[in-house]
Amino acid sequence: MENKKLKIGILGLGLIGGSILKALYFTDKYYLIAVSNSSYLNAQNFSDVSTDDINALSEADVVFVCSKMNEVSDKLSLLEDVVNKETIVADVSSIKGFIKREYKFNFIPTHPMAGTEFSGFEASKADLFLNAKWIMEKENKILSSIIEDTGAKPLIMDSIAHDKYTAQISHLPTLLSFALFNSVDENARKIASSGFRDMTRLSMTNPDLAYDMLNFNRQNIEEAFINLINSMEEIKNLPEDEFKNLVINIAQKRSKMYDENGKNIF
Repeated sequence: MENKKLKIGILGLGLIGGSILKALYFTDKYYLIAVSNSSYLNAQNFSDVSTDDINALSEADVVFVCSKMNEVSDKLSLLEDVVNKETIVADVSSIKGFIKREYKFNFIPTHPMAGTEFSGFEASKADLFLNAKWIMEKENKILSSIIEDTGAKPLIMDSIAHDKYTAQISHLPTLLSFALFNSVDENARKIASSGFRDMTRLSMTNPDLAYDMLNFNRQNIEEAFINLINSMEEIKNLPEDEFKNLVINIAQKRSKMYDENGKNIF
């Protein structure tokens, strides 16, 4: 007898939700339920069920909550009256501390370490998570297997460490990108080339997402900013030979961080 496919629900079909859907669709291993208030029609070609009715998730074995960060807590609360207690529910928010941990279902906070400056289902792609790290707050074999099927690599990390590190590597860089663009003279922007382009790419981040990052992870971002200022002061005051050695050392370390596809290899 043929084994039944695991039923996976995806609530929210923006960049991350749409990319999870597409990645799992091409494995042909799962029964996929796509739920969104606005984008469910776009998901019809990649799912077994596409609807705007959250109750369709009642039959799901696993649910990924991919809603806007400021909506995640409400969506998780709604799911308590939809799914059963054995259902695995995973959010994908880039901040963990603001989400409560006790629900009627099996809740596992996660965060795929992948994305772009673009948003919406039309920006989603099946290979978005290829070779990317995917943070999980606790181990779960079923969820880990699904994550691996997206092309990502599961990594266990507690929420306190997660929020501290994402402030340093994601949230602060996003805010600095906005600030850098805003600080540069308009005439300077007319002659800007690849350096300015790369340094300000994150300034195209969805404004709602940028605001939520600042709002929900403010303390960690402020601490990361203080560390950055201290580092800048230290570098500025180095003797010439020490500065040169530091630049060489940093360049060498940076060159070893990513593979040819831009994925972190640590």
